[in-house]
Amino acid sequence: MIPAPVLDRLCALAGILTEYRDAWGKPHRASDETKAALLAALGIACADEEQAAAAIDELEGREWRRPLPPVRVLREGEANPHVPVALPNARRGGRLRWRLTLEDGETAGGEMAAESLGRLDARRLGREWFIRLALPLPPDLAFGYHRFALTDGDGAALGETRLIVAPRRCYQPPALYGGGRVWGLQVQLYSLRSERNWGVGDLSDLYRLVELAAASGAGAVGASPLHALFPDRPENASPYGPSSRSRWNTLYLDVEAIPEFAACEEARKLVPGDDFQAGLRALRGADLVDYAGVAAAKGRVLELLFADFRRLHLLPRSTRGRAFEAYCAEAGAPLADLARFEALQEHFHRRDAAIWGWPAWPDEYRDPRSPAVAEFCRAHAERVEFYEYLQWEAERQLSAAGRRAWELGLGVGLYLDLAVGADRGGAEVWAQRELFALDASVGAPPDVINLRGQDWGLPPLIPQRLREAAYAPLIDVLRANMRHAGGLRMDHVMGLMRQYWVPRGRPASEGGYVCYPFADLLGILALESRRNRCLVIGEDLGTVPDEVREAMRALGAMSCRPLHLEHRPDQALPRPGEYPAQALVSVGTHDLPTLRGHWLGRDLDLRAGLDLFPSAAAREEQVVARTGERARLLAALEREHLLPAGAGVDPVTLPDMTDELNRAVHVFLARSEAAIMMVAPEDVFGEVEQMNLPGTTGERH
Repeated sequence: MIPAPVLDRLCALAGILTEYRDAWGKPHRASDETKAALLAALGIACADEEQAAAAIDELEGREWRRPLPPVRVLREGEANPHVPVALPNARRGGRLRWRLTLEDGETAGGEMAAESLGRLDARRLGREWFIRLALPLPPDLAFGYHRFALTDGDGAALGETRLIVAPRRCYQPPALYGGGRVWGLQVQLYSLRSERNWGVGDLSDLYRLVELAAASGAGAVGASPLHALFPDRPENASPYGPSSRSRWNTLYLDVEAIPEFAACEEARKLVPGDDFQAGLRALRGADLVDYAGVAAAKGRVLELLFADFRRLHLLPRSTRGRAFEAYCAEAGAPLADLARFEALQEHFHRRDAAIWGWPAWPDEYRDPRSPAVAEFCRAHAERVEFYEYLQWEAERQLSAAGRRAWELGLGVGLYLDLAVGADRGGAEVWAQRELFALDASVGAPPDVINLRGQDWGLPPLIPQRLREAAYAPLIDVLRANMRHAGGLRMDHVMGLMRQYWVPRGRPASEGGYVCYPFADLLGILALESRRNRCLVIGEDLGTVPDEVREAMRALGAMSCRPLHLEHRPDQALPRPGEYPAQALVSVGTHDLPTLRGHWLGRDLDLRAGLDLFPSAAAREEQVVARTGERARLLAALEREHLLPAGAGVDPVTLPDMTDELNRAVHVFLARSEAAIMMVAPEDVFGEVEQMNLPGTTGERH
């Protein structure tokens, strides 16, 4: 192991925090083993002192040895906007020419002596001195993504960078101006049942829910992540572990709403048949979603519809066929990569059911730009088109739901949910695996809800490589998810500042925090929010630094304030007037128990049964604490004169979550100052079981 001071120096340069404060406010220092493992996950070799010295030299000199950074993010109203230019001191007497190409194609440029520029900094690297200069930019640049190129006086290229100009604040819908407030329904789309769906909630159900919400006076409909999952493994159904966050889960397609269905003779014969309808009734009547059964039923018909589409529209290049081609061209690489991935995964999975993703493919197919992949796609072009077709239809149906919310005047409209990462075996990671730390996972340190910590199994983006890519992967994901939404909830928004990395093979309690270019990412978030007219809701729960919440407040993003996690310093629940206006309030979240389940302690029983408490004493402590939480809720309702008749502040007077108590809790939240209140159907209907239990995958059925 290299000396501790050298290890800590490397961590500082790489953005690894050697210490953080945990959920109880106590300092927690990362072990040397954790630091070394995180450095390795970042791709920084430090097995001995020689490697460590070389890594320090590279990290310290990287921004000095190239004239321009890979990307520069400027914010609205920034004083003295400039591009930093790094040069060897020996070149300070030369001339520089610059050219700025705006997003709309307009250009500007200039030439000056390097020594006339303001000096920002200087650094000696080995025997050579370098200087960093400030090259001023034109004032009042338009928001957007521009290109800045630099040459020397003879016209030799020195470098080029992406220049991003962003607003200070995110978009806010007019319905929230001047203290405006809305309420809405928050659903897990897969849980919706209807007389016409095929055993899982679909995008037509979402469309109808928007109409129902509008008729009920709601201003928002929130949905769990709709990201693309794994068609060959439908039971791998977590929306928070997707294959790709920039494409859609085609299991949510309403098959009968696809235009080809009305004219497809084979489908029109198959679906109304007694056997097929009996299968649909069984799927609708199942207590749990039968993902494999739904996928089989939909897949059978989708194959027929695509065959008709290809024969009638794609090959003759009808108007509809040309629309599909235009969609594919506009969607670009993210769509093409997903379709190629799904065709490949289907191919290998059919040969071997143990194939779970690209790391299990033959070596020559693990690189998406390899000749083997190109040859496969040429030989299976029709299959790749099939998966592009499904995405096209999912995009069309989701767009219809978002557009319907706008037509009906919902103040916020449809708001979607962005997962914090993607599955390591999926399309998003395969397409750009060099950007991901494959030997680590995103997670969370131990806290009051998860005393062992959490490992979500999702490989994190390497912050330095994300910056080298000029943030293009993040921009693509934000743009895709905001396009049809009036709001976007960002899961684990603290990840814009820092993420808790768990080295592979280590328990979640032995992770550490890695920092991200927070200011740059906030600027991009604000720019895409304004361009897409999409409100931002930041899920800021858990061990979140104060500076994250303050930055999100300044950005104009909504904070999340679930009732189950709110308390004042004296542990009492806040009064309604104490909730911030710039917030979304709710009873819980997808990761928390339902209102009735929380009241009955069902989540504590589940966690105990699945051995999620580190000790019997820890379980007992939380059981006792839950009794206090019930009492504090009743006391808060009493202060607001909302206690049901005959009830007191002692929980023994209300052994169950009655309809009256349920209503009182929702009225309490409705009185808050928060701009948005979301209501979960599971709470309205008194469900006990929670949708998701953090820390579990297949253990709970």
